[in-house]
Amino acid sequence: MKLVMIGSGYVGLVSGACLSDFGHDVICVDKDTTKIETLCDGGIPIYEPGLDDLVQSGIKSGRLRFTTDLREAVAGAEAVFIAVGTPSRRGDGHADMIFVHAAAKEIAAALTGFTVIVNKSTVPVGTGDEVERIIRQTNPEADFAVVSNPEFLREGAAINDFKRPDRVVIGGDDARGLAVMRQVYRPLAIGRSPVVEMSRRSAELTKYAGNAFLATKIAFINEIADLCEKVGADVLQVAHGIGLDQRIGSKFLHPGPGYGGSCFPKDTLALLKTADDHDTPQRIVEAVVTANDRRKRAMGRKVIDVLDGDVRGRRIAILGLTFKPNTDDMRDAPSIAIVRALQDAGAQIHAHDPVGVEQARKVLSDVVYHDDPYDALTGADAVVIVTEWDAFRALDLPRVKGLLARPVVVDLRNIYPRDIVEAVGLTYYAVGR
Repeated sequence: MKLVMIGSGYVGLVSGACLSDFGHDVICVDKDTTKIETLCDGGIPIYEPGLDDLVQSGIKSGRLRFTTDLREAVAGAEAVFIAVGTPSRRGDGHADMIFVHAAAKEIAAALTGFTVIVNKSTVPVGTGDEVERIIRQTNPEADFAVVSNPEFLREGAAINDFKRPDRVVIGGDDARGLAVMRQVYRPLAIGRSPVVEMSRRSAELTKYAGNAFLATKIAFINEIADLCEKVGADVLQVAHGIGLDQRIGSKFLHPGPGYGGSCFPKDTLALLKTADDHDTPQRIVEAVVTANDRRKRAMGRKVIDVLDGDVRGRRIAILGLTFKPNTDDMRDAPSIAIVRALQDAGAQIHAHDPVGVEQARKVLSDVVYHDDPYDALTGADAVVIVTEWDAFRALDLPRVKGLLARPVVVDLRNIYPRDIVEAVGLTYYAVGR
């Protein structure tokens, strides 16, 4: 099949590369000339494990191409995916649909023959209707169908999620459009991945509802962790105990400094705005957003309290800056609020992240960045583990103790057993334990 991906960012590039690996002919389109030139030269503008090899394979096979010419790419395509950004709009938190609407208008002018327009971007309920209206208004003669096909990709595991999904959600009521989408995802049949068909609006809401529920689990276990610290319980044991209940499940019951990234923060806000527009308050999600915002700076205060309430002039080592491991994404990363809280209190921050330093420099100033974790913690009054990169799970703890000015470890991800850390003479602080 001839497929087009409008937008060569995280979702568009991963989806396009995977679809080409399925055997489809895919053209990825982007207005960013530099990005397209980089991709044509074999470079990857984002960090995602395995993506560079997948893109190289697609280019070599001739099934994956990149261009800035949308009109030429769309002509003759069987399906055109809209995978552009929908960031939170400044001032009100609504999802900013300017890029989606612009893409729809450009696509409309380039359509030739029956084409399925696929909303892959995370969009508010009713976006499919608006995309359809824009296309019909721009090109009344166009023969097309609009479907919703939300992505469920975890950064750091996106390729596996695309190729071995829990489910593929397709929303629409046009028989021809649904038939095309079944062909797009037919290669997944061998893995028995369920393709779930529903109404377009239901598909749009499924994405937001799913992310809001996962965010709720994170906020819930973080508050339980706080209670555990007060009553002398261990949140890891509590999470294990409740996670064995199949009605609850163990995933996303890992306490820490709060959620971040490109999805949960903006999607929960967008859901709240949609609910407000329809006079249907989402009190639980409102509480989740508030609790998570407070959580991040609270972790900064936790570090300050560990150091007797005074960090002015003290050197604090931060290990991990990205919102999660195996990505360079700094969007709404908990490290941002934590570092700023410590800086506001007068601390000097030295930091290391395996791949996120370049992106961190864009949002965090007055930080000394190090290429090696041990350099970052040399002479520090405390080392704070903010992101659970594998590289931090097996630190040379005797060496850590020897390099620190004060033997203090604040593990905000609970990646170490207390007895192992304390056995080498380090003072250990965790979350909910």
